Amino acid sequence: MCHGGTWAGDYVLNVIPTGLSLKARGKRRRQRWVDDGRVLALGESRRSSAISVADVVASLTRDVADFPVPGVEFKDLTPLFADRRGLAAVTEALADRASGADLVAGVDARGFLVAAAVATRLEVGVLAVRKGGKLPRPVLSEEYYREYGAATLEILAEGIEVAGRRVVIIDDVLATGGTIGATRRLLERGGANVAGAAVVVELAGLSGRAALAPLPVHSLSRL
Repeated sequence: MCHGGTWAGDYVLNVIPTGLSLKARGKRRRQRWVDDGRVLALGESRRSSAISVADVVASLTRDVADFPVPGVEFKDLTPLFADRRGLAAVTEALADRASGADLVAGVDARGFLVAAAVATRLEVGVLAVRKGGKLPRPVLSEEYYREYGAATLEILAEGIEVAGRRVVIIDDVLATGGTIGATRRLLERGGANVAGAAVVVELAGLSGRAALAPLPVHSLSRL
C-alpha cells in the first residue's frame, strides 16, 4: 500500500500477469492468487506470499548497462509494457494512486504509454509533456538536468486549459527527480494544482523523491 507518499510494496494484483494463474472458487472474495505453488486467499495477509505489482515489474524489466551513456544502467520497461497482463497490472495500480485527478500528465516518451492507459481507466484527459522542439508555439519551457545531461520539457501555452485543474504526473522511472520536477514547474506555471506523481520504477539510490519533496510521490517498485 501507499503510506504518506511512500510505497510499501504489498499491493495485490487484480489481474494476473503472464506465467501466473488464478484459481476462482465461487465469489471474488474467495479467489486465490497462485505463484509457483504459493497461494494467498484474498483478505489474508498480503506481505509474504502475495503476487505484488513490484514482483511483476521486476520480472519484466530488462537492465541495460552503459545506456544511454557509459556508467548508466538503463531500466528498460519495454517487455513490461508489451505484456498485456503486465501493462494491465501497472495501469490498475497507477490509476489507484492517481484517483481524484481530473487530468493526467504523461512525460515524453515512455510516460505517454502508461499515462494514456491510466487516463482511460480514470475517464479523464491526458496531457503530453513533450521534449523541447516537438510542440507548435506558443509553449512553456523548462530546462532541467538528468543523471546524464541537460534537457528541456514543454507544454502548450494555448489550446489546453490547465489552470485550476488537479493534475497527477505519470512517468515510467524516477531517478534524480529532474524530469518530474520540471514537469511540475511547467504545470504550476500554467496554473495547475499538481497533486502528486506516480511512477512504475523508483531508483531509490538517486534520491529523486527527496528532490521532489514535499510533492507526494508513489512508486510501484523501488530498486
